[in-house]
Amino acid sequence: MSSYRKSWHPYIGPNDPCPPIEIKYYETPPNLYLGFQPRGLKQFDPSTALFKGTLWPALYAPYSNPYKKKREEGE
Repeated sequence: MSSYRKSWHPYIGPNDPCPPIEIKYYETPPNLYLGFQPRGLKQFDPSTALFKGTLWPALYAPYSNPYKKKREEGE
């Protein structure tokens, strides 16, 4: 399985007025890597499914902010 978080290096122009973000990140949903939903796929219990937003653990990907650490260090 591939990683859900991808990164890319944007062009940084010499005249940009803002400090550059050297690496930008984006996330892809888990269903891109599943292909089709097989029979008998493991399921969360109902209360956990409501909390996580999906019934199937294979389709769950927690979101964590990749920029949060850099913001805390910069402040």
